[in-house]
Parts: sequence; C-alpha cells; structure tokens
Amino acid sequence: MTVTHKALRIGVDVGGTNTDAVILDLTHDAPSPVLASHKAQTTPDVTEGIQNAVEAVLTKSGVDRTRIQAVAIGTTSFVNSLVERNADKLERVAVIRLCGPHSRLCPPFVSFPYELRAILEGPVFFARGGLQVDGREISTIRGFCAEIKRQGVRTVAVSSIYAPIDHEFRQEEQARAVIRAELPDVKVTISKEIANIGILQRENATVLNAALLSFAKATVAGFQASTRALDLACPLFLTSNDGTLMTCEEAERFPIKTFSSGPTNSMRGANFLASLASGGLRKETALVMDVGGTTTEIGVLLPTGFPRQAGASHELCGVSLNFSMPHVHSFGLGGGSRIRVDGDGKVAVGPDSVGYKITESLSFGGNTFTATDVVVAEGRAPGVGDASLVEHLDPDLVEAAQARIRVMMELAIDSMKTSTQDVPVYLVGGGAILAPDTLKGVSKVHRFPFYDAANAVGAACAQISGIVDTFEDTSTRSIAQVRKIVEQRAIDKAVAAGANPDDCKIVESEAMPIAYTTGRCRFYVKAAGEWTAAPIVSGAVEADGKSPDLNEARKSTATPSAAFNQKLVLPTKDITWNAADILAYTPTIKSGEWVLSEIDVEWMATGCYILGCGGGGSPESKFLAVREIIREGGTVRVIDLSAMEPDGVLIWGGGIGSPEVSAERLVNEEYNEAVVELIDFMKLRNCVALAALEIGGGNGMINLVTGSSKYLDLPVVDGDFMGRAYPTGWQTTPNVYDTGDKGEMLLPCAMSSGDGSVTHYLDTDAVLRAACVEMGTHAGAAERPLTKAECELSMVKNTVSQAWRLGKAVALAKKQANLGNLGSILVDSLGGSSTAQVLFSGKITEVSRRIYKGHTIGEVIIQALAADEEEDEDPDHPRQHFEGTMMRSGYALGTPDYKYGLRVLVLGITAAPQWTETQRGLDIGGLKAFGYDMPYVPIGTYVKPMSVIQEYS
Repeated sequence: MTVTHKALRIGVDVGGTNTDAVILDLTHDAPSPVLASHKAQTTPDVTEGIQNAVEAVLTKSGVDRTRIQAVAIGTTSFVNSLVERNADKLERVAVIRLCGPHSRLCPPFVSFPYELRAILEGPVFFARGGLQVDGREISTIRGFCAEIKRQGVRTVAVSSIYAPIDHEFRQEEQARAVIRAELPDVKVTISKEIANIGILQRENATVLNAALLSFAKATVAGFQASTRALDLACPLFLTSNDGTLMTCEEAERFPIKTFSSGPTNSMRGANFLASLASGGLRKETALVMDVGGTTTEIGVLLPTGFPRQAGASHELCGVSLNFSMPHVHSFGLGGGSRIRVDGDGKVAVGPDSVGYKITESLSFGGNTFTATDVVVAEGRAPGVGDASLVEHLDPDLVEAAQARIRVMMELAIDSMKTSTQDVPVYLVGGGAILAPDTLKGVSKVHRFPFYDAANAVGAACAQISGIVDTFEDTSTRSIAQVRKIVEQRAIDKAVAAGANPDDCKIVESEAMPIAYTTGRCRFYVKAAGEWTAAPIVSGAVEADGKSPDLNEARKSTATPSAAFNQKLVLPTKDITWNAADILAYTPTIKSGEWVLSEIDVEWMATGCYILGCGGGGSPESKFLAVREIIREGGTVRVIDLSAMEPDGVLIWGGGIGSPEVSAERLVNEEYNEAVVELIDFMKLRNCVALAALEIGGGNGMINLVTGSSKYLDLPVVDGDFMGRAYPTGWQTTPNVYDTGDKGEMLLPCAMSSGDGSVTHYLDTDAVLRAACVEMGTHAGAAERPLTKAECELSMVKNTVSQAWRLGKAVALAKKQANLGNLGSILVDSLGGSSTAQVLFSGKITEVSRRIYKGHTIGEVIIQALAADEEEDEDPDHPRQHFEGTMMRSGYALGTPDYKYGLRVLVLGITAAPQWTETQRGLDIGGLKAFGYDMPYVPIGTYVKPMSVIQEYS
C-alpha cells in the first residue's frame, strides 16, 4: 500500500539501549496516524542505528519518501558526553562575566566538580557592564580576547547580570560583537540565549553549552548524512527539552537544549497517543510513567499537553543549572530490576538491574530473578520470555514481589501528584508490563496502542515554542493585566518562529512578586503551537543590535589581560567520601582555633539551611565563596566566645535583600564593605571578632568570608543572635536585652551595596529595608559592635558547631543509606530526645503563600502516612524530609520549594533561653510576634550545643 498523505513525519528517539522510530500521518482527521513503528539497537555510531530504525519504518509503511514532511530526532548524545566526562567531545571554555563590582566571590566554574572543571575551565575574566557607554570597556574586552587567543581557547561563554531582561543595552550581544571582531574563528555563547534568571546556574549552563559546540556540529552533520543516505530531502529537526522542535542550526548552537528531551518526548508522545484513543484532546492532568530496563521515570502531563517543568534550579553532572527541564522523578525499578529476599523474609526490588541484558532473567534462561520474571510468572506478559522457566517460583514470593513493585509505583505516583484527587496514569516504555491494572491514587491505568514507542511519537509531533522571562512594572497595572501582555508577547514570539497562529496557546504562565518591593513582578511565560511547515526562524536573538564603535578602541594593538584564575591550581580528581571517612574525620584545632576545611564548610552550609526553618536564603553562594578562599590557600577560623579578648568588641551582621535579586547579584564585597565602614565610622581599634546575625540560611556563612585571611583575618565566634533564621532584624537576642525601646543594641549600623554606596543608620529594620530597595534590593548590613560581656548575655552559643554537626549527620546518613532514620539521627546530633523530637511524619497535601509586608507567608498542611506508605531508603533515590524546613535527599529546602507530595518529617527543637526566659524574649521571638495568640509550651529542656573546639582540642 502506498500512502499519499502530505503531512507525514518521522520521529526518532536515540536511547542508550534502543533507537525507536515511527512514522506519523499528521493530516487532519487521518484515520490511522501511526503508520509504522520499529525498535532497533542503538549502535556505537548512533547514525547507523538511526538509519536502521528509519529504514525499517519506511519499509513497513510503504510510504513514498518524497511525502515525508520532516524528520525529528531526540538524542542523549550531548548529555552523555558530559556524564562520561569525555574530553574528546568537550572543549575548554573562556568565560567573560559582565558584572561590575558584583558577584566576584563566586567566579565562573566555582560550583563545578574538579574532574569536569579540569576538562572545561579556561581563562576567566570580569568586566564592567554597559558596553554602549564608551570605548573603555571595548578595550577591556579586546585585552581579554588577546589572552584567549594566546591560550588557544576556541570557545567563549559570556554572562551578564540580569541578561535575560536586558532588552535595552544588550550588553551580552555587544560583548559578542567585540569578540567576533577580534576572534573570527572562536565560537561564542551568550547566557541570555541559554537560560533564565539566576546568574550562577545560567552561566553554568552557558559554559556547558559552549563546551559542546564542536561536538554538536559534528553530530548534527552525522544526523544530516543519515537522512541523505535514506534519500530523504525533507527538513531535519532535533527535539528540545521542552518538547518543541529545533532546527539543525539551533541544535548546533544550543546543544544543551536537547538535555532531557527523552522524558519530554515520552510525555508528549503519551499525550498524542491518549488523544488518538479518545478521539480528541483529553485536556486532563495525568501522570506519565515511563518504565525502562533499570529505572522508571514519572512526569506530570498538564492539560496543555506539555510536561510540568522542574523547579528553578536542578543539577546535572554535579553542576547546578536553571534552564527549562521537565520535572521528572526517577526511581530504581525496571524490567531488569533484581529481586532479593533478606534474612527476615523481606522482599527487595532493585535498584540494581541487569539492564539491557534481560536474557540474564530466569524467564529468558538466565540465573537472575528479576521484575520481568514476576509478571511472566503471574501470566501477565504473554509473549515475553518462557513461563515454564519460572513455574518453580514460590507463589508467595511472586505475590510479595508484585506487592513491593506496586508500593514502589504508588509511592512515586503520589509524590508527583498535584492534588489529593485520583489521576489517570499513562504507561509507556517497554517495561510498562510491570504495572498492575489498578493502583492506589490512580483513577485509571492506560496502556495506549504503540505505548512502547511513545518517545519516538513525541519527537514526531513536537511543536514550536516562544518563551518570555522578564521583570515588569506592576505599579500602574494589575499583575493579571501585565500577565496578559507578556503572554501575548510569548505567542507572538512562537508565531514568528514558525508556530501556527490559529492554535498557538499558552502552555506555562507564572507570576512571581518580588519580595521587599512593590510594583515589580517577574513573569515566566511559554507559548507553543503546531509547526506550519514554513521555514523555522530561530527563537534566539542573533542580531547584535547597535554595533559598538571599534574604530577608536582598535587604534592600538590589544595587550593580553591576565585571567582572574591564572594562578589557580586545582586537583583534577574529585574526592569521594565514604561513611568510614566521615566517621574518621577530625577537624583541625590549632591553639584553640578551629581552622576550617572544605568539608567543614560544606557540612556547615547543610546545617545552616536546616536551621533556617525554610528562610534565611540558600547558603550556596556563601559556601562556594568560602570554599574558593580555602582552595586559594586562605585561612578561615572559628573560636569559642570564651576565647574572645575581654577588651575587644565583636561586629555581627549579614546580608539583607530579595532572594530573586540575590540569584543575580551573588555574594561579593557588600558585607565586607559594611563591616569596614562601621569600623571606620565608629573609629574602632579593638574589633577582634565577627559573628553571624542568624545561623539559619546564608547569613550563617557570610561572616566566614569577611573574617577570612583574604579580608579582615578575624576569627568568627561560634554562635549567633537568633539560633535559627527570623524574618526581621529586630528579632535578635541583643534586642531582647535592650533596656529601652529605640533599638539601641542594634545601632548604629552600616549598610553597603558592594558598589561604593554605603549608608549609616541610627534607626533600624523598616528604614534599612527601604534603603536596601534603593540599593538594588541586595546589600550587606553590619550591626552595632558588642562587648564580650554583652555577647555572653545575648549570644546563642556554639550554633556554628551545631550546624556542622547537622550537616555531618546528613552526610553520614546518605553514605550509610540510612536517610529513613534521619529524624532520630538529627535528634541525636542536637543533644538527644530531651531537647529535640520528631513530632510526626507525613506528606504535604496543600501549600498556600502570599506576600505580606514584603515577606512571603503562608500555610503548609501535612497528612500522616499510613504504615504501608513508608518506604525503605536507597541512597540514590532518597525520600524528602522536613526539619521545620523541608529537605530533599536529606538537604533543606527554602519555603519557595515547598510543594504537594513531598514526604516530610517535622522536627521540634527547644528554643535557646535567650528567647524563653523573659517575657520580652517571648514577645519578640515567640508566637505572638507572628500574629498567633497562643502560649509558648516548650517541647523539652534546652541543651547547649557542644563546641567542636572543645570536643576535638
């Protein structure tokens, strides 16, 4: 039979084991849209596997090759080169960050693992922004180019603070123009074309993209050769991680946008197959469960037909990123999962697997009992294996294994649900035979025709998108009104790129008010529509706009500029810590001072976020800054309060501002400048130490930067003035012991924005926050110096040690695969059950939040878990937790990350006596301060944290 329909597309998905191909007839009202499908083995040269799969579906369908409208390929080739640390496919990258005086304490590559950094890190440069002003910055960039040429680096990544919303000055575009003029053969990637707000993660993604450019060009050329060899003259596309099409030219420029295209294709394909089965778009929220040989991946398919996106930040190959990715939960269950029985008769399924070697299963004549054997023994997989080879299995064992598989699926499904209502589940993938026909929390389990080729179907039906991520003024219009304007911009962008204007619609729209400010809101909007078959216009902004005037700047030869990282020597191998290493580790104590190591500050950062109770901001950038100082040979010291010189004074403080702004303006000199300014303002000659305003969140770490040998070379006292994180500056223990009502214990203070703008205050909090907004909603604040006697009275002592112990406990629990007992482990690290308790465990069933007086407030509802919902812990697929703050994989989450379905535990810790021994302390820091008319009832007796210095001296 010869099919003559015009709208025929071939979809290909290149997986690690198999390469799937389908041919779809996308003509309106086509009676049988899926014309043929085929599964071929993925070959070392992926182009050979693609040719085999495509040739097979062309033969099966008998279609005229001239009728093929397009070929769309989904591939893991690019991400695999990073996972494998393949130096043959990756290039060194020079990075130019346009940041002015900001964000320099977290330089490019600072969060990369050593092994990846050793392959990718090229010269790093910092430059002023505003390249349109005059020729000085152009000359600076030319000097960078001369050094890049001298080092033989062939790719450059450019990042700029607030680049995604820089539509006026277009600083990154102008920097690119200068680089291209100086280095015509060098490839340039700018960050605004890669990812969204959050400079460190966006810059990381830009670096990874730049490193892949040469390999991407060669790979895409191979794909193009495959289609030519098949006599296909149609356009070739690759699929992106948001389920939309990329031209070959776009894929060559943005290979990173293909990451996670596999799960996205599976979900988009499941949506297409579901629509076929129901005779039209289902427009329902469903879970798509893709069961493979080793793992199962679950994603949320929205009524728009697109997957729910992951949170603002995620990790790949140990690198923190923030570009668009589908929210996928992966757990160790697949057709090849090994099944074992322990000494107590308990059945375990996975996470280890025979993988693609399925013939090792009993039902295929092998010697390994796998999940596939369970369904074959139950008679639920006709045509798979040989049922006679598993007849000897104990029926009770088979039933117990199937029950465990069911529980694993139900737990994973519930963690991904967006509400308590039952939802449909669309099964895809070759391992979908493992799923029973009914599951708790599921309205219906669907296995649509061609479910095992859903990933290739998703590639074939991919659409065209337009994305807008912007900050907008909402002072004269409502958020809803501005949102509509931004949504239309996204639709216009998609249509300009080739989407059909008749069906282009909004598939994602989010408005995020900016804390501490009024009249400003961030909008993230995505629109998508069917491809019109017209030539696709790149969605990225390629034009450089007004080109900079190079004539004046180029009158002289550019002199190579020294790279920021030219003297930095780092190891080339990452250090892997096991449980024995953690148990054997001893902190370095010299003459009563704790000299911090990298692992010390890593554990502190984990503990600080736990003590933040969901607030305080992420400690990540502060931790990275301290770690970099230590790697450069600097010294960071901590002392007990008892070791502080009796005639000296201590300065305390931290950062102030909006988390949204801090994501772009990373930690730099703002707090350092504030401390120095306060010392100068008060003409202090006896400042002998520093301390944290609050131990919770990033402020628990920032004084370690300022006190390091790189800056003031002052020790940081083991303690703070909150014992956790509070939202306001007046909720500090020195204020509890203030004899007046004017905040004398907090004043004077100094605040700096890090760019030379410094102010001093004799009033606090409300005035500070107003000034912080004027400083760009990101500043450092140093508070009134305190004497040793005042600290003895008001400081919550040894909280740095407490944070360290919490972080160590989490690290050990992970390495011992003991996260299931993390609650009791943390209780022990806090001093035992007399001072801390696990109050209850459960899952989050509802979250609400709103902005009130500049702060985010809201409610979290947690529902207790039934006994059969408890899950054994696996170190690679751990459960989430809540310690007054939520934790993922044992690590805390800030309040913006709270969401339905997280499994949590609630840990109560007895408050320090500075808060509880007086009525003023309870009024400032207790329930009444948050608007709750409830009495304070302690859960136990306060136990002072043990000093690390005293323990290990």
